[in-house]
Amino acid sequence: MATAACSGPSTSAQGTQGTQNTQGTQNAQGAQGAQTGTPSNPASTGDSTLAGSGVPSSAAEHPVSPLPTHAAAGTATVPAALPVLGMPWAQHQEGYGHVRPATIFNGGDPTGLVESVTWSSWGGASAVGTGTAEYVGPGQSVAAGSSARAEVVAFHLGFCNGKKAYRAIEWYFPGHGQHFDPTRYIDACSGENHGM
Repeated sequence: MATAACSGPSTSAQGTQGTQNTQGTQNAQGAQGAQTGTPSNPASTGDSTLAGSGVPSSAAEHPVSPLPTHAAAGTATVPAALPVLGMPWAQHQEGYGHVRPATIFNGGDPTGLVESVTWSSWGGASAVGTGTAEYVGPGQSVAAGSSARAEVVAFHLGFCNGKKAYRAIEWYFPGHGQHFDPTRYIDACSGENHGM
């Protein structure tokens, strides 16, 4: 929630007024109160109710815990620690370091690109999605490749640079007889190829 400094009282989107400091801008306690519906220091309001919320100031004797930082009042709760796909390990990459990337690009030739990825799962031990990638058959040059449906699997859930992440990624082409092989993958944190 954005709060603008002004010379008059500040009001949040829910209409709850925060406390003001002597310069007339909303202080951090008032901003927290606007987000949780209760001011951090109810005595500073000078009201018989908590910041105009309709709750008697006697309720200040029984403080209410603020909402978790990942959920603001009136919004859906988002899981706090969804894993990302590895981390960027080369220039011109896309998708690495992001949750449920729609595009994954290794930053090199077209065989390292998967587009229009839709994920059927994310957050468990592995994540599975479907997208479109460049298929290059045995003995073909990259220029002779063609666009094909690809299955994408992100796995080896762990940490990259301190962030919860899928540390391995593989995509394959079921329409060309390929299947998932957990021994053949790209290390999504370093770019190292395994079994390829």
